[in-house]
Amino acid sequence: MDLESYLKQNKIWYRFIEKAETIHTADAAKAAGIELSLVTKNLVSKTDLGEYVLLIVPGDRKVDLEKVARILNVKKVRLVPFDQASEISGYLPGATPSIGHKVRMKTILDRALTKHDTIYCGGGSRDRLLELKTNDIITLSGAIVDDITVNPQ
Repeated sequence: MDLESYLKQNKIWYRFIEKAETIHTADAAKAAGIELSLVTKNLVSKTDLGEYVLLIVPGDRKVDLEKVARILNVKKVRLVPFDQASEISGYLPGATPSIGHKVRMKTILDRALTKHDTIYCGGGSRDRLLELKTNDIITLSGAIVDDITVNPQ
């Protein structure tokens, strides 16, 4: 199922934002003219127990994998290599949305994102972003909301 069909099937409000093709979050925010803190990094990660976890963090922050490990009560969490992430999410890096993945993953959303009614994520392709209601992401993914980032520099 494609991303737009998934959104319609789940009756989720959404809006696609067309932009130049990008891979990195900062480039996507600039290309779309959107504040970096509103554009998410959707990071596919894996615990030492073999469980995949999607980490959703603001584009202007860095994920703290030690915090993630404590929240999940595991010894270690690592990011899945760029070239393997699409096998799990179903999307190329730079296009990964916050919901609707090939493999259902536990999701952790950084608490800083909850101060925004809507946020932007990968739109299924590298030439668009997807605007979603933050609460819809939390509800649909069953996300854990917690502090998983290092403050911006």
